[in-house]
Amino acid sequence: MVDVVVVRLNSSNLVYYLSPNCMEFAKNDLVVIDSENGMQLGTVVKANYKEKEDNLNLPLLNVIRKATDEDIKVNEKNNTEAEEALKDAKKYSKDLELEMNFVDAFYSLDKNQLVFNFLSDNRVDFRELAKKLAQKYKTRIELRQIGVRDKAKKVGGLGPCGLFLCCSSFLNDFNSVSINMAKNQMLALNPSKINGVCGRLLCCLDYENDVYTELKKDLPKIGMIADTEQGMGKVVSVDVFKQTYSVDLKEKGIVEFSKDDKNGSSK
Repeated sequence: MVDVVVVRLNSSNLVYYLSPNCMEFAKNDLVVIDSENGMQLGTVVKANYKEKEDNLNLPLLNVIRKATDEDIKVNEKNNTEAEEALKDAKKYSKDLELEMNFVDAFYSLDKNQLVFNFLSDNRVDFRELAKKLAQKYKTRIELRQIGVRDKAKKVGGLGPCGLFLCCSSFLNDFNSVSINMAKNQMLALNPSKINGVCGRLLCCLDYENDVYTELKKDLPKIGMIADTEQGMGKVVSVDVFKQTYSVDLKEKGIVEFSKDDKNGSSK
């Protein structure tokens, strides 16, 4: 088991599982953390607890310290300056005729790095833009092309379930989601039902897919011909939770069978 504290970055809503670095934290504490984008300010969303190593990507990054009043002032100043830098990036990219839709910009707490996130349908050669920004802001510039799922993670919102988006709440990585998962769970292939606010397939299709696969393992598929005690017929429906399937036996009509009982009962 590993000591862990969960922190949400104030700049991007990203959630990090971090080493508390031998310190004790309470929920809603403001802390300075070590991230891939340098020092950043975050809010503790889950205080110190023990987590299994298999559930974590080791080694963990560290919480550096509890945030001081000075850290908070510096962060507010950085946010204001990052907004101005974002306006410049939009202007420069337009002047250079680059197809870039900027999402946000933020400084690391020590201002050693200025990160811009943008969307684009194509690969963008932004080297000239990076030079212009570096010349003006005298710091390391990172221009990061993100996808629509990353944008949803940053912006946040409510999903069709009525809860806050999984990606902005707890998901750190986007697992591959396929249309076969929706088919496996016998969902209507209606984009408005199986797509999230990002326009891509719902991440939650991945959560129960293995359970459906296991439950369906010993049940016949819809459309196949089943040999029952009452005769042969076509399987017209399957209930994975009741572990039953219904067969059209023509003269006898539709009869329901359980996985382990082929005698059946009329519907």
